[in-house]
Amino acid sequence: MDYKLFDDYITLQSLLKEQGIIQTGGAIKHFLAQHTVLLNGNKENRRGKKIYKGDLVEIPDINISISISMPNNDEIKEHQRNLIEKECIAKKIKKLNKDNQKTKTAIRFPGT
Repeated sequence: MDYKLFDDYITLQSLLKEQGIIQTGGAIKHFLAQHTVLLNGNKENRRGKKIYKGDLVEIPDINISISISMPNNDEIKEHQRNLIEKECIAKKIKKLNKDNQKTKTAIRFPGT
């Protein structure tokens, strides 16, 4: 499988989580104890190990190979649009939560 890396690096733990190989970050320690993970052909068991473009992560016993590659220009533009959209949604949610909190404090019930 091919993984497009949009940042300078990704940690082994984050890569395995993003690829759905582990469900949570907390599962990495157990996973690494149970499976051999190879980074560019060398055994790797550090969950925080930085993975860069051009690296190859292999998990032979479950027949997984992840090639880390650079995204093309269209993929970069799409990624940037997604980041902007996520930021806008987060701002809207924050404002809604703030407005909702103001409404809750403004409502007063008799006897309270």
